[in-house]
This record gives sequence, C-alpha cells and structure tokens, in this order.
Amino acid sequence: MTETWSGRIGFLFAAIGSAVGLGSVWRFPTMVGAHGGGAYLLPYVVAVFLFATPIMILEFAMGRHFACDVVSVLRRVNGRFAVIGWIICATTFVILSYYLVIAGWTLGFSVFSIVGSGTTFPAFTGSCDPVIFFIATAIIVGLIVSSGIRAGIERVSSLIIPFIVVILCILAAFVATLPGFAEGISYYLTPDFSVLSDPSIWIAATGQAFYTLSIGMGILVTYGAYLAKEENLLASSVIVSFADLAISLLAGFVIFPIVFSFGLAPSAGAELAFLTLPAGFALMPGGRIVSSGFFLLLFLSALLSSIAMFEVVAAAAIGATGFTRRQACVLVTAGLIVAGLPAALSYSGLHLTIAGANVLDTMDHFAGTIFVTVTGILTAVAFSWYVDRRTIESGIESESPFVRIIVPLCRYVIPPALILVLVAALFAG
Repeated sequence: MTETWSGRIGFLFAAIGSAVGLGSVWRFPTMVGAHGGGAYLLPYVVAVFLFATPIMILEFAMGRHFACDVVSVLRRVNGRFAVIGWIICATTFVILSYYLVIAGWTLGFSVFSIVGSGTTFPAFTGSCDPVIFFIATAIIVGLIVSSGIRAGIERVSSLIIPFIVVILCILAAFVATLPGFAEGISYYLTPDFSVLSDPSIWIAATGQAFYTLSIGMGILVTYGAYLAKEENLLASSVIVSFADLAISLLAGFVIFPIVFSFGLAPSAGAELAFLTLPAGFALMPGGRIVSSGFFLLLFLSALLSSIAMFEVVAAAAIGATGFTRRQACVLVTAGLIVAGLPAALSYSGLHLTIAGANVLDTMDHFAGTIFVTVTGILTAVAFSWYVDRRTIESGIESESPFVRIIVPLCRYVIPPALILVLVAALFAG
C-alpha cells in the first residue's frame, strides 16, 4: 500500500466512521426496542468488548503487518486462503449494493424534510425517487473514495464525525423537553435482569456488536494496511469501540423519548426510521427541523459506512488488476449501480421479489446476516490459527497483559459465539 493515514487522529476518525453507520444510529435503537429496552444494554456492552474488540485488534494488526488489501493479506497467510478474501469482498460488495439503497432513502428523506415537501415511505418508494437517490449516493461515495485515503476518506470522516455528534446532542437536548422523555429514558436504561438468562438476547447482542464494528467485512484489515507501525492498536481499537458505543447510546436518548411522547411502538423494528418516527415528527412542534436533522444524521452515518465498504472492494480491485484508484472506483461504482438496482426497485411499484420476499430483504438476510457471519468466523480462524502468535502480539505494539488473551479469544471463544449467531439466524430465517 503506497498511501497511509496522516496520523493517529485521521486514522481514528476513519475507523470510527466505518463503525458509526446505520448500525449504530438506526439498528441499535431498534434492537434495544425489540429486546426489552434496558435489558439489552448489558449483553451488548459485554459483546462489544469481550467478543468484537479482540477480533478488531486482530484484523487491524494483520492489515498493518502485511500492508495490502484483504485478498492479498489472506493469500500471504496461506495461499489457499485467497478464496476467503474474495468471498469477503463479494459479501461486502453485495451488502454495499443494497446498503446504498437505504442510504439513498435517508438522503431523499433529508432533502424532502429540509425543503419542506414532506413525504411518506409508501409515496417515496412508489415513485422513481429511490432509484435516483440510490444512484446519486453511489456516485458520491465513489467520488470520495477516488480522492484517496487522506484527501478523500480521512478528510470526509474528520468532518462528518464531529457533525454527527453535534446533531445528536442538539436532538437529545430538544427531546428532553418532550412529555415522554422520562418514560422513554426509563424504558431505555432500566434493565430487567431476569431476561439475561435468555440466550436469544445474548445472541442478538453479539450479532449487533459484530455488525456495527464491521467485523469480518475486510474493512478493518484494509484500514489497518494504511496504518503506521508505531500506532498503538490496542488503545486505538478501544477508542473506536467506546466511540461507537457512545454514539449508539446517544441515538437511543434521541429516539425513545420521541417514541413514548407520541404513543409509538418501541419494538417497531426496521420500520422505526421511515414509518414510525415520521409519524411522531408530524405531531411535534418544530417537527420539520427535527425530521431534517434526524434524516441528515442517518444519511451522514450511512455515508461513512458506505465509504469504508467501498474502499475494501476498490483496494482489492486495484490489487488484482493494477488499475489506478480512479479507474477502480469507476468500475466499482458502475458495478454497484447495476447490482443494487433490483434492491432499489424491490420496494417500488414493481415489487421485485425472490421466492416471495422482496429483493432487498432477501439480500440483507443472506449477505448482511448469514454470509457476513461466515466471513467473521473464517477471518478469526485464518488469522488466529495460521499466523504465529508472537507475530500477532508483536504487531499489536502494546505492553498491556490484555494482548496475551487476544489470540485465545479469537481461537476458542469468538468462532463458537459467531456460530451460535449463525445458527440462530438460520433458524430465524
């Protein structure tokens, strides 16, 4: 890799940006609502720091040690593992193709909210707007990544992360004035310890932790390849995990008071952002401003995760073809638009389906839940079993005794945990 981050701060902004996507701002509150409010928080925190953070450190370390794209990294670990790298790239490509569709929805809703011509989700998806905003979002992401590591990814991440925090804080201050604030916060923060014996809540929390921190998607390996040798990976990874957790928790402080103030359902699930919350925005004073801020927040969060996934595919394409960064980005952008069109049209009047389920939901179930769990297992096994333990520990560049348990966790604890998530997903599907 010829490009590098400008320094620790630039790397941290980019890494936090890869984690802070719709998984933190949208999916996390819906998971809390679907699993009994505060009861979900303890398993989630345990999953983030016991399961997800160790493999994050491992992926960063391997990326920095080999200093190349994820396919090349796995090929250097073992020549037969190049196919695992391509499976990771293909999975990330498919996830990104429909993720850009959802990012386009957030862009469309933020635009309509800002200009004051509000829309409903059925009206929005029943028009050609989802396709237009999907293509626009794909082009925006492609242009940012084509600008390079420092001028593109790092610069945009450094601008957007503080802006996201500011928007969240302003929205949190506003919802504190709503009548349902106390009830919403009570639901959000009061744990029911009796449900902690239910394995499903631990499985859901583990799945969410790996989802939001981009485990097994090649992002951490790719970003680690641009990292300087002196960077303390242990400290940086903990900072990324804490920052993502803090932003996720702050999103809950915004959403649940709105839900309880206007009699909405906290367990509404994925429809919370586009069907449930807009109903609340329409009833509250200053709802247009709140709606604009909320959907802009979602779009910026989705943009950062999209950039990270795009870079994984672009870096692999550069490594495999020898194309310039701009040539690879044009190729990937075109491919994403073609691959994502069925997902963009699945919620339209065409109602594109596969075996009775719409295309976007089917892609999310298989790529976003099943395949990404498989790649997480493969990544943990490949790096922890086939790379010398001393190489891993020396590559982390830390004197902390915690370093010595990272390899055992990634060998013996994390793969079984991910297999449980995978089995649960298969039975749920």
